[in-house]
Amino acid sequence: MKRGSDIEQWLKPLAEQPNQAYLTNALQVADVLEWILEQLGSSTVWQTSFSISEEFVRRLFFIEKSGHVEEYNLVLDLKATNKTISLWPFICQVVNKTYLADNHSKILLVESKKGEVVTVVTSQNLTRGNRAESAFISTDLDIFRSVKAQIDDLITNHSVPLNDLYRARIGAD
Repeated sequence: MKRGSDIEQWLKPLAEQPNQAYLTNALQVADVLEWILEQLGSSTVWQTSFSISEEFVRRLFFIEKSGHVEEYNLVLDLKATNKTISLWPFICQVVNKTYLADNHSKILLVESKKGEVVTVVTSQNLTRGNRAESAFISTDLDIFRSVKAQIDDLITNHSVPLNDLYRARIGAD
């Protein structure tokens, strides 16, 4: 989030506004994830992106340190692997399960221990940019279930498990 920017300027609490959208350069997807977790508490997260930056992984490290993330699952694109490989050790220490697939989607799913759900479909990669980005946010259970089923299919049938490859590589040394 830009300095001096207040997330409430762009988003209302989920309980008040179950469907909302924004278009701004003031919010980062990490800000939205933190905002959701503050409202839902302990949750499992699924996130997809074309690419990821060290800055986002570092931010995620501190978000997870808050204790609100039970499990974090990440799907990144195979074509952006050169950048991902340089972050491989850091990603595998921060993210529970990382997968590589033919993926250009930018989706964030959060499911709380209490069963509350949030779906975010955004234009932003897991990188820091100062361009206008958009997102649609919903607490609709049917939307969540539909998108989650599609992400599960992508993970199960069309991806390579980065964490498993990393552990095998470390074990080989």
